[in-house]
Amino acid sequence: MNIIWNKTYGQFHLYNDSISYIIGTAPGGELTNLYFGKRIHAADDMSYVIFRMGMPNVAVDADTESYSMELNRQEYPSFGTTDFGTQAYEIEMSNGSRVSSFVYKSHTIFPGKKQINGLPATYAKDEEAMTLEVELCDEVAQASLVLSYTIFDRYPVIARHAVFTNRGNTRIKLTRAMSCCLDLPDQDYEWMQFTGAWARERIPETRKLGTGTTSIESKRGTSSANQNPFIIIKRPHTDDFAGEAIGFSFVYSGNFLAAAEGGTHGRLRILMGIHPDRFTWPLDKGDSFETPEVIIAATDKGLNDLSQTYHMLYNNHLVRGKWKNEPRPILNNNWEATFMDFTEEDILRIASKAKEAGVELFVLDDGWFGERNDDFAGLGDWVENPEKLPQGMSGLARKINAMGLKFGFWIEPEMVNPNSNLYRRHPDWVLATPGRKSSLGRHQLVLDFSRPEVVDHIYNMLFKVMSDAPISYIKWDMNRSLTEVFSMDASSEEQGTVYHRYVMGVYSLYSRLIEAFPDILFESCSSGGNRFDAGMLYYAPQAWCSDNTDAIDRIRIQYGSSYGYPIVSIGSHVSAVPNQQTGRSVSISTRANVAYFGTFGYELDLNELSDEEFAEVKDQIAFMKKYRDLIQFGRFYRLRSPFETDQAAWMVVSEDRSRAVVGFYCMRSNVNTLPGFLKLAGLDPDRQYSMEGEKYYGDELMNMGITLMRFYKEGFTISEDHASFVTVLEAV
Repeated sequence: MNIIWNKTYGQFHLYNDSISYIIGTAPGGELTNLYFGKRIHAADDMSYVIFRMGMPNVAVDADTESYSMELNRQEYPSFGTTDFGTQAYEIEMSNGSRVSSFVYKSHTIFPGKKQINGLPATYAKDEEAMTLEVELCDEVAQASLVLSYTIFDRYPVIARHAVFTNRGNTRIKLTRAMSCCLDLPDQDYEWMQFTGAWARERIPETRKLGTGTTSIESKRGTSSANQNPFIIIKRPHTDDFAGEAIGFSFVYSGNFLAAAEGGTHGRLRILMGIHPDRFTWPLDKGDSFETPEVIIAATDKGLNDLSQTYHMLYNNHLVRGKWKNEPRPILNNNWEATFMDFTEEDILRIASKAKEAGVELFVLDDGWFGERNDDFAGLGDWVENPEKLPQGMSGLARKINAMGLKFGFWIEPEMVNPNSNLYRRHPDWVLATPGRKSSLGRHQLVLDFSRPEVVDHIYNMLFKVMSDAPISYIKWDMNRSLTEVFSMDASSEEQGTVYHRYVMGVYSLYSRLIEAFPDILFESCSSGGNRFDAGMLYYAPQAWCSDNTDAIDRIRIQYGSSYGYPIVSIGSHVSAVPNQQTGRSVSISTRANVAYFGTFGYELDLNELSDEEFAEVKDQIAFMKKYRDLIQFGRFYRLRSPFETDQAAWMVVSEDRSRAVVGFYCMRSNVNTLPGFLKLAGLDPDRQYSMEGEKYYGDELMNMGITLMRFYKEGFTISEDHASFVTVLEAV
């Protein structure tokens, strides 16, 4: 990795073994993008790619009238100075003007990477990355703008964000502050987004790009289940195994916008950042605003390679603490077994059976606190219910520890029920617009986490429960979108800061709890996958993938999640049947075969199973313990898409290519068809592998494939609805 500054021509070249990113200065001093893509040996002067021609346009260089921003690629464009595309930022000055022009002033190049104040971000040691910070200034606005670029040594990745600072004496207002813009020279791309809703999250959708704007967004206060803050643009013929693609992942958990704008002169502009709607950030003298980070990754080897880049980068440079690259404990959660109707005796009985099966962690879900017997009451009152826990959380935790199990519990700290002691004492602590009714979601309101005193109060309550008991795990839920967003504590000019300050408050509470309890494994949850984003991985290294635990639907959800997020981050459990969400009954074998490819656990009462099923559960847990390091941290390949066929398949391969685990799923049977072959990936072509007692060469398995006839057995066929198999390959 390296960053070269060519002072003569005013150009930067960021590169490693895989990619090059080249930035120049335009005639007026603005930054322009000269190249981004596969590593090249760049000329000393790359300004020959700048387009200069007399055309029917407006020129920013008045002397020659030959350079227009509209015709050239910008690094961080504004509107109103000959670029008529979507802008990356906007500043409103005291006189009402919204025209800005930031020009090059200075730069700094240094090893490693700085943290972003109060926000999640990737990190790197000095030998693992290089960072370029370019300072630009607008003399009229009396403001500075620092654009930050980090290139990693091992990954085809650029991390970007921006910092605005008011250098003058007059207040200015930031009304738009995207984290990155990338202008590309052509529009021959397809756009991939990951869309859905509650219980059907992160479903890939692809469309052709061209002239005009394609965008996704969230204005829900969370990154949302509806649109994930991760997109891919790819060449039309790119698939999982070959072709060019660029990914954009937003390390943030609130409102966002991701857009692709095709101009009429052929340029393609990609923007990602905080959604500008209902965003205004006043800056007084000396005040700064830092945007969250966007991770841009590139490949010319297909979408599996792009996904593997994000998996490895996030496992090694985003997840922190004790659980970084650590296999996750196999857990049993009581939610679908008892819901809120339980006693301590019920919980101990379920936990005892879980221990017998080989489970390592027991999790107590909703209903343990306040007057919480249903959804209508108790949220906000984080004190143990003595009727359910007569010796408190500490007493239950110690009894479960005595069984040989670790213990954790569920919280939803951002919410409050109107029927709660907290709300009765502090009705002004919720997000609510004066004079207007408040919407309810799951019978709850949203606490105003933009206010430090609210965060302090929740922290103190949770700290007491957590410090009194031996806790190993916390499931942090968040079950509704933000509405009527208004803070009783903010002035009229500060209301545009509330959405972002809310997210900063969430991050602050996470940080304080992690600092106080560094060994606890946090799992984020937001009605399942409503806040499944890179920002949360910085605090909680795994996320409950979806409230939909139906194995067949989960194939699609986990498949879509794998494009941008590590397998070890995907919370996946075996749940009871008929399934709570779909009513579908699927064999416990297939339920486990899907759940293996994630954190793995059980969302049911194992006492309810037959002896035969319980014996199978014990075998499943033994299998996962044997192979979880490989499954959770190996190189993941998507093999067959459940969105294109009635079958799905994926596999994980060890870094040395000596072992692999393959999962295959028949979602819907087809009559009178041959079983066919499944081509594998990532193996050593010249090594032999043992599979199901037979030996095959790697090139045979990758080019011809596994004959699926191999998995026909008496009384079982992979062509049956909901049938599946998982098989292991070991190098001979």
